[in-house]
Amino acid sequence: MPHGTACSPDRGLPLIEFENVTVTRSDVRALDSLSLTLYEGENTAILGPNGAGKSSLVKAITREYYPVISKEPCTFRFRGADVWDVFALRSHIGIVSNDLQYTFTRPLTGREVILSGFFSSIGLFNREITPAMEERAKEIERLLGIDHLSGRLMNTLSSGEARRFLIGRALAFGPKTLLLDEPTSSLDLFALHTFRQALRAVAQSGTGIILVTHNLHDIIPEISRIVMMKDGRVFGDGKKTEMLTDERIGGLFSVPVHVREENGWYYATGY
Repeated sequence: MPHGTACSPDRGLPLIEFENVTVTRSDVRALDSLSLTLYEGENTAILGPNGAGKSSLVKAITREYYPVISKEPCTFRFRGADVWDVFALRSHIGIVSNDLQYTFTRPLTGREVILSGFFSSIGLFNREITPAMEERAKEIERLLGIDHLSGRLMNTLSSGEARRFLIGRALAFGPKTLLLDEPTSSLDLFALHTFRQALRAVAQSGTGIILVTHNLHDIIPEISRIVMMKDGRVFGDGKKTEMLTDERIGGLFSVPVHVREENGWYYATGY
């Protein structure tokens, strides 16, 4: 049985199971025999420096990248299945990425962006919107604190406001897990604050979070597990209090550092 396939009392069923997964890009190993299991309903941060393979891991999950064939047995499984399509994935994992934000920088209202999540489309294209869909969109807007912005066009919103609508789009189907890839890049302090509060509201509503980042300050207090990545491999994996230490963070980023905790938030200083 692949490592990590058992369901433990404090975790849901395995969502993603990778065992000895290698992905190459331009003859470089973006993922190097990576083994990792992520669980439904668990709040996890994937932490590592730029070039660690974090975005390649996301693209392997979304089937944009495929593992190379090797002599070693390779497990590449989603919810127990060795083969899946992107539509099955989206019903269980809502995905928010910077690439998606660039795609949605266009004259669509925030409400239209959320509703497009029901169809996995960029716009609505005269699709039939049911009263239940409208009500779900309003519910999501209230949860994320963006109901007052629902009529604004995406290309007139700030980066932080637009990103919260993309979270709303990802939540349209009610997935059990939300996957965010480097979600706070380009956000100023106010946008970072409001974004993190929205993310906390999602986690507290019962949706699991997989947060991919290189910033300690992105890690909301609700996250309990830290997976460290470096050079395409898992560098460390464990409880937040065990992983976010001077020694481990210093080794991960190859720099002397002091990690401090304040009201559930972690910050790195001294580098």
